[in-house]
Amino acid sequence: MAALTKTIMMIAGEASGDSHGARLVESIRQKNQQIQFFGLGGDHMQKAGVSLYIHLNELSVVGITEVFARRGGILSGLRTAKNLLRTMRPDLLVLIDFPDFNMIVARTAKNLGIPVLYYISPQLWAWRSGRVKKIKRYVNHMAVILPFEADFYRKYHVPATYVGHPLLEHPALPVCDKKSSSNEIIIGLLPGSREGEINNLLPVMVQAADYLAGTYDTIKFLIPRAPTITFEQIKSILDAQPLKNAPNINIVDIHARQVDQQSDLVIVASGTATLEAALTETPMIIIYKISPVSYHLGKMLINVPHIGLANLVAGQRVVPELIQNDATPENIYKTACQLLNNPLTMNKIRRKLKFIRQRLGGTGASDRTADIALRLLRNA
Repeated sequence: MAALTKTIMMIAGEASGDSHGARLVESIRQKNQQIQFFGLGGDHMQKAGVSLYIHLNELSVVGITEVFARRGGILSGLRTAKNLLRTMRPDLLVLIDFPDFNMIVARTAKNLGIPVLYYISPQLWAWRSGRVKKIKRYVNHMAVILPFEADFYRKYHVPATYVGHPLLEHPALPVCDKKSSSNEIIIGLLPGSREGEINNLLPVMVQAADYLAGTYDTIKFLIPRAPTITFEQIKSILDAQPLKNAPNINIVDIHARQVDQQSDLVIVASGTATLEAALTETPMIIIYKISPVSYHLGKMLINVPHIGLANLVAGQRVVPELIQNDATPENIYKTACQLLNNPLTMNKIRRKLKFIRQRLGGTGASDRTADIALRLLRNA
């Protein structure tokens, strides 16, 4: 008699999680083609064969107070996720990052006796470490992607496996030429993939670009458009800025890593994009800016020396960080000029960025996480 088909419910609330989730689905299917997938995610997961009940565009927010602006979509998403658990009764729930949402769903799964695999850990080692008690209560296994995270969880007796970073298994991208001319300066502007990030960060990036265009004659700027953001959203922000020097800004539909490859310097939102820039050894300025209330609440809970993942993985301040009130067009401009005018500093940064790839381990994160998922399914 054929074995009954197993089902896995997956939740990814952000663009990067959607991409990582899709590769995990592909890895699981290579090992067992009978498993069915459904849940909440984005275009990549849907293309990989996940039946979506809510698209991540309805869920993605950043910051504590920003949640209230999207609370209707978030509450609807939570109701849908809980109802799916109760009615579909999956054999396994796989949660990908997105902690404030996913930990609520994990509690429901635990109450229903559904095992939970958490892939890409909340940054408990950075802030709100008290949440580890909930993870211990609701999550069966943590598949972590940073080398120091497994030790953190083991200290609290939470089952955890370091699987490596999924960025290292991105499909090969066409390599872009660094420059079209020897004296041209290319700056990448990477404001993130969420609407809140774009609204907060892109205006200051563009104003800094305007200052830079007034200083350097042969300079142009590239903005990679994330799949979760429309061309019109970016264009409306550009058009709203009072620019004096008419900077040469191009919105491009290529992967952020390809923009990194082309750029002499990138101005990038704190997060996974900083690791992507590090993997191409591209010097960067990390910036971040959220609502004042979110920032002050978060600042009281943060317990790490750096906010940028590139600096955290390196264990030192390799690249500049301009956070909240320091993330002004003037400060970005001054910092960019200091870097662009000092080739020795830029080369020193590139050398240090090489070590980040080594610290992230090798490829195979999806494959190792798939093995954990299948083991949990067998034991369910």
